[in-house]
Amino acid sequence: MTAAATSGIGGTEDWDSVLDAYSEHLRLERGLSAHTVRAYATDLADLVEHARSVGIAQPGDLDLRTLRGWLARQQTRGHARATVARRATSVRVFTGWLLRTGRAGTDAGGLLATPKRHRVLPTALRSDQMRGVLERAVASAADEGATGLRDVAMLELLYATGIRVGELVGLEVDDVDHERRLVRVLGKGSKERAVPYGLPAADAVHGWLAAGRGPLVTQASGSALFLGARGGRIDPRAVRRTVHRRIAEVDDTLDLGPHGLRHSAATHLLEGGADLRSVQELLGHESLATTQIYTHVSAERLRSAYTLAHPRA
Repeated sequence: MTAAATSGIGGTEDWDSVLDAYSEHLRLERGLSAHTVRAYATDLADLVEHARSVGIAQPGDLDLRTLRGWLARQQTRGHARATVARRATSVRVFTGWLLRTGRAGTDAGGLLATPKRHRVLPTALRSDQMRGVLERAVASAADEGATGLRDVAMLELLYATGIRVGELVGLEVDDVDHERRLVRVLGKGSKERAVPYGLPAADAVHGWLAAGRGPLVTQASGSALFLGARGGRIDPRAVRRTVHRRIAEVDDTLDLGPHGLRHSAATHLLEGGADLRSVQELLGHESLATTQIYTHVSAERLRSAYTLAHPRA
């Protein structure tokens, strides 16, 4: 029996203890990543600040008016519509949990409307630009030693598979099936999937394991596939810096990070004739609707090419 249940509907738990319990629920029962749990906690911390400012001392006392006032404050602060929509979703999930666990008598967020998001098309490199980035990185690797080989392997694998940066840094050496050219990835919600990769990525990963990883190995390395300069598992921030820098080395390219390579991989697959379901499986999207945005990217590129090239455009 929960603490809230012993004290009646609504309970007497304060904000801090309830938020701690909710974070444990997200982590242990829903299996969300530490990054996702932190994102929820950040959204709710802002709600708590607003609730306390209007005299709401306990989570069970939340009402729709308070939630609407909080969302309105997000908009007046200039937050993007997508951010406000995400925070509204976070709160609805939270208030639903409050009701289910007896910490509230009603679901205050059940009627909370979500602002419609403006659909922003993901930014991607053209295939020739991507080829230029990879060729430049390969040419530089000869003079950069172990870290150069690592950077080429990371770039090739990110582009070949479309995996997220968090999935890349979480890879172990044994997650790579060299014979079948598959990499085993642990995605969002601890869901595992096998993602194929091509010969250039295979050669790059082999080169890194054969001549690059060894010189960087320390006691802190464990079985991590990609290592930082000090030998530990490489940090996502280091991967982001590397991708930004490598792309910037090629003229006339956009300033993109690892997620830009993911967007590029998905866009190029669809432009090459891959079906939407296959791309959904490759990227690890739970909903096909998430993958469908890349069809809009391809359509926009087609429209742009038509406008530039057709004499009657």
